Amino acid sequence: MIEKTRYKIVRDDLTWEIDIFSGENQGLAIAEVELLHENQTITPPGWLEKEVSDDPRYYNSNLVLTPFKKWK
Repeated sequence: MIEKTRYKIVRDDLTWEIDIFSGENQGLAIAEVELLHENQTITPPGWLEKEVSDDPRYYNSNLVLTPFKKWK
């Protein structure tokens, strides 16, 4: 089971969805934004740390199997 609270923040006409995880994934926060087109460039907010789109550890299906608390 994935436990999280989702917040939405509008910035520069884009809606960011921020998931704050609890339970076995406590301490993890993931932000996602839908771009208007695939070539759109954005200035990431200063509170973002790194791009994780291509890291399968962050997929919900993998967070169930290997929760954030068990990462090294």
